[in-house]
Amino acid sequence: MNLIPALQQHFGFDQFRGGQEQCVRQVLAGQSSLAIFPTGAGKSLCYQFSATQLSGITLVVSPLLALIKDQVEFLQSKGIGAASLDSSQTPDQNRDIMRQVREGQIKILMVSVERFNNESFRNFLHTLSISLLVVDEAHCISEWGHNFRPDYLKLPDYQRQFNIPLVLLLTATAAPKVKRDMAAKFAIDEQHIVQTGFYRSNLNLTVLSVPQVDKKAALLNALQQHLSPNTNEAEPAIVYVTLQFSAEEIAQWLRANQVSAQAYHAGLDSERREQIQQDFMSGKLNTVVATIAFGMGIDKSNIRHVIHYDLPKSIENYSQEIGRAGRDGQASNCVTLANLEGLSTLENFVYGDTPELESIAYLLDLIDQQSVMQRTLTWEMQLYALSNETNIRQLPLKTLLVQLELMGIISPKYAYYAHFRYKFVTPMAQVLSQFDADRSAFLMQVFEATKFKKVWGEPNFEFWAQEAKDRAIKALDYLSEKGLIELETKQLTQVYEVYDLSQKEQVAVQLSDYFKQKEGAEIDRIAKLIAFFEQDTCLNKSLAHYFGDKSFGDESFGDESFGDEVLRNKCVENESTEKKGVKAQCGHCSSCLGNSIGKLSGHEMNENDIDSEQVRQDLSELASAFQSSLKLHPDSMSLDTKCRFLAGISTPYLTKCRAKRLSGFARYQDQSYAKLRQLVQAL
Repeated sequence: MNLIPALQQHFGFDQFRGGQEQCVRQVLAGQSSLAIFPTGAGKSLCYQFSATQLSGITLVVSPLLALIKDQVEFLQSKGIGAASLDSSQTPDQNRDIMRQVREGQIKILMVSVERFNNESFRNFLHTLSISLLVVDEAHCISEWGHNFRPDYLKLPDYQRQFNIPLVLLLTATAAPKVKRDMAAKFAIDEQHIVQTGFYRSNLNLTVLSVPQVDKKAALLNALQQHLSPNTNEAEPAIVYVTLQFSAEEIAQWLRANQVSAQAYHAGLDSERREQIQQDFMSGKLNTVVATIAFGMGIDKSNIRHVIHYDLPKSIENYSQEIGRAGRDGQASNCVTLANLEGLSTLENFVYGDTPELESIAYLLDLIDQQSVMQRTLTWEMQLYALSNETNIRQLPLKTLLVQLELMGIISPKYAYYAHFRYKFVTPMAQVLSQFDADRSAFLMQVFEATKFKKVWGEPNFEFWAQEAKDRAIKALDYLSEKGLIELETKQLTQVYEVYDLSQKEQVAVQLSDYFKQKEGAEIDRIAKLIAFFEQDTCLNKSLAHYFGDKSFGDESFGDESFGDEVLRNKCVENESTEKKGVKAQCGHCSSCLGNSIGKLSGHEMNENDIDSEQVRQDLSELASAFQSSLKLHPDSMSLDTKCRFLAGISTPYLTKCRAKRLSGFARYQDQSYAKLRQLVQAL
């Protein structure tokens, strides 16, 4: 079948780009597929074109609202029925989109993975004929990936629940181990994995060894080497930093040095972030100093510089971020200002996300006690409150709950909002008149249990039996869907069914070991990043091999061995492959140009770097804060709590007792956490 006429009709393209046609043909032949293309290489077209050829709905799961909105706007501009269901929409907008989907006006529906927690959305999906489930940024499903998101683990089960025959996974960054994991979770055959060449010849990769005190000057020099001929300003650039306050500080410094720059990070309100992004896309702003919050969904073709002021989080993050440069094919510069002084900051993010064994055990006790007390074998939780009570950050807490699901200990039943308020769009009497006597009488009970303040009312279900409460909530949802009331909900509460918790101690140890393994893998990922920057062989070649790309001739050996002597041996110039016409080196990275940096300098912490008396004083202040703010005995402070305090790693308990106000907080933030832990334990 000739697909080009349809490609021209819908998208105006005369031909497919590398890998796109193979991927599309597999999907249209009923073969679930995994597509691994470099950033900017056209992954989205694979599902967009396929959707126009399939009979049912294409359901796309994407991790970022901005990305979803950009994709929807693009599809609508091509005359393709596309929409999203997201939190920024009003109930009326949601209802209208669902109506259009049911009536066949929408071919592509985009949602975040969190949308599946909504029971009414799941009920809505059961009414649809869905031809294809698309998972964008699919590496999020792998526990070995760099952006693991626990809710993604449920997607294979959702595919089965909603009888979706086909799956298409899309990603730009998947090392061999992650690739195998993704494919296995959706039973995708190896022959249906489409991976294009990773190497992009227009990207010049440079690693500079720069002491921290010289970084600002090095940054300014990198930006000013190539000025725009029209404005005599730095060409479009993204400068990546690790911390929010660094983004603000560097942007301010650049402005003081005649570079128009703005900071972008998650601490800014959404309106401000959107304005900065629009200014950058339109060319009003040429330099953005950003945390990793900036980038996904940024499809600006002429970004000439991607500069890592601080070390990226991993090789995967580095690859993803430099991939935003030079999408127009023109030469672009990717510069890393490397030193080891910020290494502890990267590692601290990892250590802060590892729950302590005591916290895991406490969570299991909570589940067990509540389910026994209620005599229903159910357990209810609100994520924010549970995070504060257990001293486990929200992301690892989500991961922990998903692991309990996979172990068969709990199973999600439904979710509801603990706080409701509504107002009538249609007068109450008119609402009641639309139902039979039994339903009308029940609705009247709901309305009478509502305390109204002016037009908004808050229903009080506190003394209702659970069955009646569930029926009341469903009734309000139904009235909202029909446009008879406007309903607002807060405090999402997840209800789980609880199974066997008789082996709590063993389960706690098993989960603790799981998180320790993840911690070790993430620390190893950072070590591989350092080894990558320190090598004296071709950076592009090593990067390609890390992701299993064979375009440089050697066999794929993947992320499992990166940083070992094996890699260093494999990355040397290979004359035999050159004779076969395969590149053995790129010729335009800093290593190929003879400017490799060698070993980065760094200070190894020892006992002389720690003032034992000062530490005892700092921990005494923390103990007082624990006792006064948390009403916890000082003996309840674990070794990790003490070390996280000294390292400046926030946890729910440290936040609640306002530890940041104490003089000892972050006193050793620039030191290795593992070494700090060792030294504090010895005190």
